[in-house]
Amino acid sequence: MNAAPRALRLGFAGTPQFAIPALEALTRSRHRVVAVFTQPDRPAGRGQTLHFSAVKRRAIELGLAVHQPTSFKTKDAAAMLRSLELDALVVVAYGLILPADALAIPHLGCFNIHASLLPRWRGAAPIQRALLAGDAVTGVTIMRMEAALDTGAVLAVREVQVLDRDTAGTLHDRLARLGAELIVETLDAVANGTAHEHPQPLTGISYAEKIRKAEALIDWRDDASSIWRQVRAFNPWPIAETLLDGAQLRVWEAEMAPDVSKALGAPSERSESAPPGTVLAASNDGIDVSCGHGALRILRLQLAGRRPLAAQEFIKAQRLAGARFASP
Repeated sequence: MNAAPRALRLGFAGTPQFAIPALEALTRSRHRVVAVFTQPDRPAGRGQTLHFSAVKRRAIELGLAVHQPTSFKTKDAAAMLRSLELDALVVVAYGLILPADALAIPHLGCFNIHASLLPRWRGAAPIQRALLAGDAVTGVTIMRMEAALDTGAVLAVREVQVLDRDTAGTLHDRLARLGAELIVETLDAVANGTAHEHPQPLTGISYAEKIRKAEALIDWRDDASSIWRQVRAFNPWPIAETLLDGAQLRVWEAEMAPDVSKALGAPSERSESAPPGTVLAASNDGIDVSCGHGALRILRLQLAGRRPLAAQEFIKAQRLAGARFASP
């Protein structure tokens, strides 16, 4: 008679919304989450009141024990981790460095869900960097953690197509769900002794640096496809930005414009000869803007202090004939 599959005693370390599907999936699995680690509460808002991380809020709702060490480099933190007698620690966008001594404490090791196809896009912002680069395919990787940044052996990979309508927000949600499914499957295999690991390739390595707000500033001299990727990569944060009559204008949604010269009855060179940032057409279909090469059609946008509007609503209140968007 075969023995029942082994249930692992798990710790979970994560901070933002991206980690929540994995936490929920693990609590529904045959394994037992005995402790949740998340970053310390941070002051936020005008009143600077302490703000719980998304993972802390959900862990409390699930009735799980929450720990918030400021570092795992202290003897006290290591002793606490050791006292939990974990089989494994699952780490998802935690945001604190786990030193080699801490990584060695769980009996079977520490496993990370990373939102890229490693070794492509190691680092802090893999989803945004994949969109900015125009990657046609991305995915999630389950890797064994080691002290270096995202260099550990790979246990599982799953790919997804990057859709034309994908933003960082939509891709974030798809990859979070995919990672949640894959970590449960991987831990089942680890528990059953059927997991296979292989080192990451030494070629194809790229790094996903943290996003800076300045990167969201639109330069209309760039080609339309680059700006289109920029709009998608920086939605929902920090949002691609331009200026209209000196006022901040956020571009939430856009697409590549069709040949606007046909609609204008103008020569085909019209969109190329117009200065970058020039509004070529404004209709219920969108606001077509000349770029360094080609044109971008803006579908949803927002003036400072106002709510986001569909282009057809925006042009009812704003005269755009002859307007030109400027780089901040």
